[in-house]
Amino acid sequence: MTLSACAQRVERGDPDRFAATMAAHPALRDDLFTLYAFNLEIARAPWVTQESMIAEMRLQWWRDVITEPAPRAHDVAAPLHALIGQKHLPLDVMDQMIAARLWDVYSDPFDSAAALDSYIDQTAGHLMWLAALVCGAQAKAEPVVRDVAYALGLANYLTAVRVLEERGRKPLVDGRASAIAALAQGGLDRLARARRQRGLVGQGAAALLPAWAAGAVLAQIVREPQRVADGRVVLSEFSRRGRLAWAALTGRV
Repeated sequence: MTLSACAQRVERGDPDRFAATMAAHPALRDDLFTLYAFNLEIARAPWVTQESMIAEMRLQWWRDVITEPAPRAHDVAAPLHALIGQKHLPLDVMDQMIAARLWDVYSDPFDSAAALDSYIDQTAGHLMWLAALVCGAQAKAEPVVRDVAYALGLANYLTAVRVLEERGRKPLVDGRASAIAALAQGGLDRLARARRQRGLVGQGAAALLPAWAAGAVLAQIVREPQRVADGRVVLSEFSRRGRLAWAALTGRV
């Protein structure tokens, strides 16, 4: 897959991140599209088959890809291999990001709120931190980036609860409306903390752009937590476009 084809895959499979990447500086786009295409590959691996062993093999294939010295002749793996080398991306973070997707293979519930938080951090958090590194972020930015990523990951996760339940998963540790509202409020609190410290992010700011709607989604859930069970967590197209334009213009999410 060429880099332009990576962008096409992200456009089809992750339109919010595609829009956010198009709002970033042109010099960053190819690298971000490569990283986001990789994320799509591992995110979809547990869902393309009902055979758990095959799903695990797909994820293991990606775990092998990131550690091998030579690139594989694969549409996403080849540009990813180049990106890892050019940006010196941390392989342990990438491996944990892949391994976290094993939860999606099976129908076991999270055994605690901490386990759910860990899943969100190792999926959304790792992805956004890798994106920030690609953009040139320094180590001091990591806590801020991960707070923003948690808000985004939680917003996306709560939006998907109804679909996950329909597919036989048990996504919530506590499905009561009050618990869902409290969970969403926790995401808003972390987003607020990140906003107060956004100056630490520096060159990594473009990595935060995919979170342009996270605050609005979480606020909606705090007000009306029943929307999660009903599968009605949604923002108007006008609101979505306006929030992205504001984030791109100001660098604030």
